Amino acid sequence: MSRIGKTPIKLLEGVKVKINKQKVTVSGGKGTLEYVMRSGISTQEKNGELIVSRKDDSKQQKSFHGLTRALLRNMVQGVSEGFSRTLNVIGTGFSAEVTGQWIRLNVGFSHEIMLEIPEDLTVEAKTIPRREQGPLGVQVVIKVFGISKEDVGKFAAEIRACRPPAPNIKGKGIRWEGEYVKIVSKAGTA
Repeated sequence: MSRIGKTPIKLLEGVKVKINKQKVTVSGGKGTLEYVMRSGISTQEKNGELIVSRKDDSKQQKSFHGLTRALLRNMVQGVSEGFSRTLNVIGTGFSAEVTGQWIRLNVGFSHEIMLEIPEDLTVEAKTIPRREQGPLGVQVVIKVFGISKEDVGKFAAEIRACRPPAPNIKGKGIRWEGEYVKIVSKAGTA
C-alpha cells in the first residue's frame, strides 16, 4: 500500500468536506476548493479524518492513491491556512508594483512587463529601503497568496520567468526566497 496514500488526513478546525461520488468539495474559512477523483480511488470521512483508498494494487492505482491523498491534504491546508510564495527582485533600477489586478515589472528591459493577477490570488510588492537591502541587494519583495497551492506556485513561477537570475558577476534577476545562485566570473571560475 502507498505510504503516502494510506496516511489519514486530519481535518483542521473549521474545515468541512462534502463527498459526492467522485467529487470532493472542501470548504473552510478562506474559501472552497473542488477535486474530481480518478476512477478506482475513493475517500470517506471518519472521526474527523479523511481516508483515501483504492480498488486494486495496479501500478497506476497506487500512484493515483498517493497523488489524490496529497492533493486533498493541500486542499484542507489551503482553505484553512492558505499558501504563499516569496520572490526577491535583485538588480539596479529593478522595480515591481501592484496596480489593481495587474503587477507591473520593470526588470531591465526597454519595456515594462504587465502580468494579470488571477482572481483567486493576492499579490503584494514591497520596496525595500536602500539601507535595509543587505548583502544580496534585494530591492523588492513580491509575495503571492492564495488557497490553491498549484495556482500560487504557477503564478509565482510566471513572475520569476520574466527575468530569472543570471549567473553573471552580479546575479541580477527574480529569485525565490532563499534560492542560491552560483555567480560565475568572466574567467569561468566561481
